Amino acid sequence: MSLGDDHESSGGYGGTGQTRTRLPDSGDAFGDPRRRSSRSLVTVVGVVVLLIAAIAFANRGDGDTSSSTDGSPGKPETSATAPSGKRPVTAKSAAGIPSGFAQDQEGAESAAANYAVVLVSADILKPARRPEIVRQVFDAGKVSALEKNLDRVYSKAFLEKVGLDANGDAPKGSTYVSRTMPVGTKVTDFSGRTATVEVWCTGVFGMTGESSQNPVTNDWFTMTLQLRWTDGDWKVDSFSQKEGPAPVNGDNRVSTSDAISKAVEEFGGFTYAR
Repeated sequence: MSLGDDHESSGGYGGTGQTRTRLPDSGDAFGDPRRRSSRSLVTVVGVVVLLIAAIAFANRGDGDTSSSTDGSPGKPETSATAPSGKRPVTAKSAAGIPSGFAQDQEGAESAAANYAVVLVSADILKPARRPEIVRQVFDAGKVSALEKNLDRVYSKAFLEKVGLDANGDAPKGSTYVSRTMPVGTKVTDFSGRTATVEVWCTGVFGMTGESSQNPVTNDWFTMTLQLRWTDGDWKVDSFSQKEGPAPVNGDNRVSTSDAISKAVEEFGGFTYAR
């Protein structure tokens, strides 16, 4: 997931140039489960690098997006994520993204968690869906430039690299998977109208299909989102990411490509609330 050790998104896609992809030893990428589980213990970076790196490239140029606020008088005490007892938001934008978050720390955490999900989703690669996502998630002052940059970054050549056509669709018989699940959130700075929130995430990323060279794998990463209260809701001003913290991989039996495709179709996502 990470662009490299301690590499923030403000340095971005332009400086990476390469990606590392898990390749099958031979034949079926979803072959011997025991053999695959053993290989999964080796640290690898999959197609998700391209997703985060591309957004990072499009988002750069706005100054330092690092989340460090050490020594800032506005830095709040942090605590482990726990249910607050408050009802989650029920409103959604036309793009289907949760909206209407409370103007407090818990509202900022909820917004950050939901925005992390959509920023590393398969929909962000679709030209028809991307403008809706950008306009809903980002501060209005950043939208125009970001849309142009993302259109340039997510070019036809880029989509081909991850196995998609010009519309961001997977080949017939395959499913492109990019689904992020927040594990916890932490507010590191809050002023009432601005907030810095870290979102610890895991996710599944890759292409299903027996001939896929980018089989679906999991990843762990942390996104730091700089939020601003504007137009009655929290919006993203900028963000960065880093890999981990990642646990030791379990010795789970690897599912077939068909099972992964079916799960993606049958299991819906969540609206995340603090």
